[in-house]
Amino acid sequence: MTDKPNGFWAQATAAPDRTVLVTPTGQAWTAGHLHGAANRLVHGLRAAGLRAGDAFATVLPNGPEFLTAHLAATQAGFYLVPVNHHLLAPEIAWIVADSGAKVLLAHERWGAAATAAADEAGLPAAHRYAVGTIAGFRPYAALLHGMPGTPPADRTLGWVMNYTSGTTGRPRGVRRPLPGRVPEESHLGGFLGFFGIEPFGDNVHLVCSPLYHTAVLQFAAASLHIGHTLVLMDKWTPEEMLRLIETHRCTHTHMVPTQFRRLLALPPEVREAYDVSSMRHAVHGAAPCPDHVKRAMIRWWGECVEEYYAASEGGGAFVTAGEWLRKPGTVGKAWPISELAVLDEDGTPLPAGRTGTVYMRMATGGFAYHKDADKTRKSRVGDFFTVGDLGHLDEDGYLFLHDRKIDLIISGGVNVYPAEVESVLLRHPAVADAAVFGIPHDDWGEEVKAVVEPAEGHRPDDALAAELLGHCAQALAGYKRPRSVDFIAAMPRDPNGKLYKRHLREPYWRGCERAV
Repeated sequence: MTDKPNGFWAQATAAPDRTVLVTPTGQAWTAGHLHGAANRLVHGLRAAGLRAGDAFATVLPNGPEFLTAHLAATQAGFYLVPVNHHLLAPEIAWIVADSGAKVLLAHERWGAAATAAADEAGLPAAHRYAVGTIAGFRPYAALLHGMPGTPPADRTLGWVMNYTSGTTGRPRGVRRPLPGRVPEESHLGGFLGFFGIEPFGDNVHLVCSPLYHTAVLQFAAASLHIGHTLVLMDKWTPEEMLRLIETHRCTHTHMVPTQFRRLLALPPEVREAYDVSSMRHAVHGAAPCPDHVKRAMIRWWGECVEEYYAASEGGGAFVTAGEWLRKPGTVGKAWPISELAVLDEDGTPLPAGRTGTVYMRMATGGFAYHKDADKTRKSRVGDFFTVGDLGHLDEDGYLFLHDRKIDLIISGGVNVYPAEVESVLLRHPAVADAAVFGIPHDDWGEEVKAVVEPAEGHRPDDALAAELLGHCAQALAGYKRPRSVDFIAAMPRDPNGKLYKRHLREPYWRGCERAV
């Protein structure tokens, strides 16, 4: 325990000259600078008409503006809606409109997509702000200009509303009720203690993945709230990560297995040229990590390589390197505030060793899928929720996963939802039926494969495959698009229309050990 102030805002007031942030360009921000920017943003958003319970969206890279937006939302009772900047305009427009975002903050790097999305979502011109220059957007600086840097009145805790897949293929916001209390009444950043990450001290958190990801932002914000300095990467490369760890003596970070694989692919002389001994916690999640990759990272970085299991909806489980080496393949035991259960199709708990659907329950409260009561209901058994993963608990309470979300593709640590891709393919007149799933990829873990049943009168040839790939390119972000299209005379469906996607997937994985 510590008697130091709880939460960034109190710490910034007590020690405004402390460096809390190093930007991707190497600029140092003090606590006072970041605190003042966050306060001015709250005043600016309130002047734009936002009130507690309202949402605003961001299409931003890793940088001080992203963290300013988070700090503003979470002390003013707003919902911050971080948008994946790889999305195309129609995808961004859907999230902006569905979330009810009243303001959009976008970086000029994605100006064209942000403009088209704001137009499609019907967002008024006065509520569009650009970091940099975007035609038709007001400067981000204008939102802060003339606003006081003092804390706003009526401070109340807000949340982040991340978007995840919906049953229709459209993403759905994970929305938690606002608690209606001042931020300092919550133990901000306390969940890092589950991983053994201590507050204050000489801790430095390296942000090496996009902050629009749920866990990446949670780890970064939590680190900030418990007195750590953040070092931000904008565009990740393996050698640059090693350089930053050595330069700033970084102590912890959040990673995905694709980053492990690319680090391990560096020439030995490059790997050996950097000192990574400061690392205490290299926590990874978001995707399955092959056994040989994890063992290689543990040999190189030591027992700082740790794993967790959770989702945007909540979590979770955690396992240290030592525990994992004793129980290879486990994703860990339940967090102190969580409970794990494996249930059969009737919702009955299964004994140790029996495979079923993995459910979780958190003592911190529940959530709902925004505007999707049916998906919310179907994810529940009592107070427990599931994201559809299959697994078992052993006799010691360690969780082992046997498959990820049903049909979910995890490519480079990023979720790709087949229903969304299939819905795009099915819009093409040459497609009678379509199935999308992941197939092996040496670097990304999985890549997106489409299998199509052509409509009558259309030849299943290379020209049609190219046409369908071009069709997807007009509607889907690059990471969601199929890399190839195969054709089938008739989809394997049962009389009720259920697709046996497993039958389609298996030939591509034959001879491969599919990571779980």
